[in-house]
Amino acid sequence: MNFLAHIYLSGDNKLITIGNFVADGIRGNKYKSYPSEMQIGIQLHRQIDTFTDAHPLFRQCTKRLHKGYGHYSGVIVDIFFDHFLAKNWTTYSNVPLADYISNFYKILTEHIDLLPPRFQKLTPIMIEGNWLLSYATVEGIQNVLNGMNRRTEGRSKMNEATKELKEHYEAFEKDFTLFFEELRDFSTIKRLEIEKAFDNT
Repeated sequence: MNFLAHIYLSGDNKLITIGNFVADGIRGNKYKSYPSEMQIGIQLHRQIDTFTDAHPLFRQCTKRLHKGYGHYSGVIVDIFFDHFLAKNWTTYSNVPLADYISNFYKILTEHIDLLPPRFQKLTPIMIEGNWLLSYATVEGIQNVLNGMNRRTEGRSKMNEATKELKEHYEAFEKDFTLFFEELRDFSTIKRLEIEKAFDNT
């Protein structure tokens, strides 16, 4: 899953949410140097990714893209799924998306010193471009994919993937909806398990 989903699946704890958000920037056991609540978020992020990558519905979505994008297909589906989460936000939260995202940006800014260096650089850029809110539109997803393609120096051709998004839009959305219900349940159970394990240490 991409940024918005990881943030949403963290629950209400600020440091767990930050840990989940920055987990890709923290390798191996280096997470142990962070506050315990951030460690919970990092572990939760890894569990979410493992669950997602192995799930038949997620794999079904990547198959629609594999011919054109190879091993980048999973990254693209992650971004597509953030689009459907943002687009259908009122199904999942009573807090308006713009307010939810604004509050998250505030939390990030307040805890900027806790973030790994990569995310300290990324955060102001993300906030300035309001990336998370832009996910709600296909145009916003196009901008995200353009940026991802630039970072691969054009090798991934991810900027072309909105073609498949539009072509299979209903199928992607249906798969996301079914998958995300399972992921929400999994994430809640797993977060509570991880929190309990930390309480017992």
